[in-house]
Amino acid sequence: MRTILLIGAGKSTSYLLKFLIEKANTEKLHILVGDINLDNAKSLLKEQPNCTAIKLDIFNEEERKNAIKKADLVISMLPARYHIEVAKDCLLYDKNMVTASYVSKEMEALDDEVKKKGLIFLNEIGVDPGIDHMSAMKVLDNIRNKGGKVILFESFTGGLVAPESDTNLWNYKFTWNPRNVVVAGQGGAAMFIQEGNYKYIPYHKLFRRTEFLEIEGYGKFEGYANRDSLKYRTAYGLDDVLTLYRGTIRRVGFSKAWNMFVQLGMTDDTFTIKESENMSYRQFVNSFLPYSPTDAVELKLRHYLKIDQDDIMWDKLMELDLFDDTKKIGIKNATPAQALQKILEDHWLLDETDKDMIVMYHKFGYILDGKKHQIDSSMVTIGKDKTYTAMSKTVGLPLGIAALKILNKEITATGVVIPIHKDIYEPVLSELENHDIKFIEKDVPYMGYNPNNVAG
Repeated sequence: MRTILLIGAGKSTSYLLKFLIEKANTEKLHILVGDINLDNAKSLLKEQPNCTAIKLDIFNEEERKNAIKKADLVISMLPARYHIEVAKDCLLYDKNMVTASYVSKEMEALDDEVKKKGLIFLNEIGVDPGIDHMSAMKVLDNIRNKGGKVILFESFTGGLVAPESDTNLWNYKFTWNPRNVVVAGQGGAAMFIQEGNYKYIPYHKLFRRTEFLEIEGYGKFEGYANRDSLKYRTAYGLDDVLTLYRGTIRRVGFSKAWNMFVQLGMTDDTFTIKESENMSYRQFVNSFLPYSPTDAVELKLRHYLKIDQDDIMWDKLMELDLFDDTKKIGIKNATPAQALQKILEDHWLLDETDKDMIVMYHKFGYILDGKKHQIDSSMVTIGKDKTYTAMSKTVGLPLGIAALKILNKEITATGVVIPIHKDIYEPVLSELENHDIKFIEKDVPYMGYNPNNVAG
């Protein structure tokens, strides 16, 4: 038996565990699931054969080392900042490691040592990052192999609610960590390249500079720029590309509405609110508005945001019970972002039977034989319910597939790597298609980057 240690039994592990359990007999696997909450791990395993749940506190050195010693391969589903503790022990005990998280500077610094030991620490093998890398590199490599020169690359991903479960005016529900949604885009200007020019969008303008895109069968979406579109320029071999833009997908109208919270200051995570635990939702809203001895909170807010009572933006705010004086924030020393998150979680959490949706879209522009060409590539995956979500499927399956291929020596790369190499992305993408995660690629007339597509 070969032991896979899975550290972390959170929401994104449902499909990963399902996949590994289904493969346990044929692949001779023992699945060891470690979590600080033993009941979490046990509830996921449900007394499956070839599986063991253990209590594992990542900060307990003895527990951590003992668990990693037993493994042939480690999958870390911990928050990204904790992977390094696992990685150091994997290095110490000669264990391969797989994560879905971005490569940190601390992880990258281990590259030489990992290579010397002939190990692989495969990172960014989830959905975004992960499936985005693999699907993009497949097309980029194909363009180059036939002699084309890439001049444009745009890539968008979104975790959304599926059409059949879309029941609010925002056309949105939380399908992953709500905090990451609330603070998205903060920490610096969004950076990208447009027609050879570096462009920057400051946070307070981010949600009014959106690009529209159409996904066949699913309608129109909008995308706002990721903070750093240039991060993978060299890794993708796009150092001389004229346009490079990576963004996040939402339904049309979401960004304009979200911008109201940005302009009010409700997404700020840099200061705490006095007596926030006793503050009502209405008081929270009022704390960001000018004082008036006569005007109601509703009137002050409409005046501040310059919206009319019959504007759909107003309906979206009303839907969130923002002016309720009975509901409490209930969080001591909350930042505005934490308070806003609490309010949104009242309305945007998935119900038991709700389905989520992952949407990914790439646009490739290239020159071949003196002519400009374009390829559009898109993928849509629909979840099953609140537990078996599209998010957990597109994060978990690439992790599980890659882990098995490393164990079976079908992936032989060494070092701290991401899945941009053909010997990794080709077999993983091929198997993902067996699970209905597949891309539709189309040759379309070259449109380039159309500034008329930008709203705001």
